[in-house]
Amino acid sequence: MDDLKDIIRDIPDFPKKGIIFKDITTLLQDAKSYQKMVDLLSHRYIGKRIDKVVGVEARGFIIGSALAYKLGAGIVLVRKPGKLPSETFSKTYELEYGTDTLEIHKDAIKPGERILIADDLLATGGTMEAVVDMVQSMGGEIVECCFMAELDFLNGRNRLPKGKVFSLLTF
Repeated sequence: MDDLKDIIRDIPDFPKKGIIFKDITTLLQDAKSYQKMVDLLSHRYIGKRIDKVVGVEARGFIIGSALAYKLGAGIVLVRKPGKLPSETFSKTYELEYGTDTLEIHKDAIKPGERILIADDLLATGGTMEAVVDMVQSMGGEIVECCFMAELDFLNGRNRLPKGKVFSLLTF
């Protein structure tokens, strides 16, 4: 895994001073690294009967779409308000400084469907906690929340269902 970790570059003071941003674009643009990451994540879920993968805007679309393809599952998009064309269910949640809102199509998940939620990075867990709430309120059964990487010092997994979080890489 160190080869994947090493390819992700650090951008100091982005998006604001004091933050070291983990830039995954370096991994995504390297074909062998991207393929290895997708293969490693997807192998975890082969045989788990995943009905749909939920990808969280925007980098979660990259991870989620690849996983859905490999698993023979559908892909569901969770987006910022006003981006989905049909009737939506929305969830407003707390951020470090203010609030944000996410939306999902009301007909995207049927009760009892087995759902894998995918995103690129788990940090504080607020966004993923909101997505989990949306999926569960629609009747979806969460198999797991998976991430390419996790900033474990921020303890974001503590906000998510116990035992249902997997991160390929940790920082």
